[in-house]
Amino acid sequence: MSTPTGVRLDASQLDAADPLAGLRYEFEIPDGTYLIGNSLGALPRAARDHVVAEFDRWATLGGEGHDTGDLAWKGYHELLTRQLADITGAHADEVVAMNSLTVNLHLLLVSFYRPTANRHKILIEDHAFPSDHFAVESQIRQRGFDPETSLVTVSPREGEETLRPEDLLAVIAEHGEELSVVLLPGVQYYTGQVLPMADVVVAGHEVGAMVGFDLAHAIGNIELDLHEWGVDFAVWCSYKYLNGGPGGVGGAFVHRDHVDDPDLPKFLGWWGTDPSTRFEMATRFVPIPTVESWQLSNAPVLPMAALRASLDVIEQAGGMSVLRAKAERQIGFLDRRLAETLAGRVENVTPKALAERGCQHALRVVAGDGQRVFRALQEERVYGDWREPDVIRVAPVPLYNSFADIDRLIDVLDRIVS
Repeated sequence: MSTPTGVRLDASQLDAADPLAGLRYEFEIPDGTYLIGNSLGALPRAARDHVVAEFDRWATLGGEGHDTGDLAWKGYHELLTRQLADITGAHADEVVAMNSLTVNLHLLLVSFYRPTANRHKILIEDHAFPSDHFAVESQIRQRGFDPETSLVTVSPREGEETLRPEDLLAVIAEHGEELSVVLLPGVQYYTGQVLPMADVVVAGHEVGAMVGFDLAHAIGNIELDLHEWGVDFAVWCSYKYLNGGPGGVGGAFVHRDHVDDPDLPKFLGWWGTDPSTRFEMATRFVPIPTVESWQLSNAPVLPMAALRASLDVIEQAGGMSVLRAKAERQIGFLDRRLAETLAGRVENVTPKALAERGCQHALRVVAGDGQRVFRALQEERVYGDWREPDVIRVAPVPLYNSFADIDRLIDVLDRIVS
């Protein structure tokens, strides 16, 4: 969509010109203004049919459903592989849907965190999502090291909200010879800042460290190119921008350079062994020569069925480049409306540069009564979420949010903010 220079369109005009507007009807959206896709994506309409189809197959086929038809449960996870590879910028042998995010993080740290007396540190951000922090601390302790000396954190500068890329790269260089793993979010959960993943990979590899990312807030939100960036490993959940449903199946990426490395330690399960001999029930592990060798157990079919529906809609939209283009238009519209209407009353702590932000806006009420404002938004059925200490997160998602949704958010905030 092109607009003459200097012309500012209103929400109705932007929605009328939006080629993706019809995708909204592919979702069942709670009554009100739903801007919480950064926490739980909306329900794809087709998810009901996909899940009910598996109930029907269970009822009619029983155990034969494992091997029957194109939806055979034994290889059900493979139905997600191509689309996940497209969304993450990966090859099919580098991605798999399995487990949950933190389980996958533990599994991959077993493989990629191999501390020695001289190289034993893991770098995370100081405001990491708690589950990542807990996982890293426990991995350090399990290997016989002390988080007090083996856990390195990087923070924004005093008085700033977000990490400066140059500070992040400087910390990697500072601890280089002792750094085993760099583990960072693709998108920071609190501020919505997109970190410079490609630059982090280069910096980490220059000092001999492995580099991994938690993509919980990145996958389905921003464009990713994990293979070309040279990311060693990554993990994600599917219930945010992938709309896989509450507690939806997680996913993992391992770069092709590592997937068939026999020297990588890993925890083993029978779903990671060669499927052609798996049911011979032998006890010799023959790893699948892809990331699937990290699988432990057979696929959780019902949550995967729901996720298939959303991946189909993302593909129908034209993929992440198309969705990102709309997201950038929505970002610009929200920024403009916020500045015009709520300047001095509500500030956005998310970075201003488009390259450093995704769909999420981290809003702070200047007067300090953010929790009151958040509760008032809920009463008006404008849905975001609250994160301590003082941020209201809202995320217009290009798959199903309209420009009119953004208008209503700003109009309601204008009425309730002091």
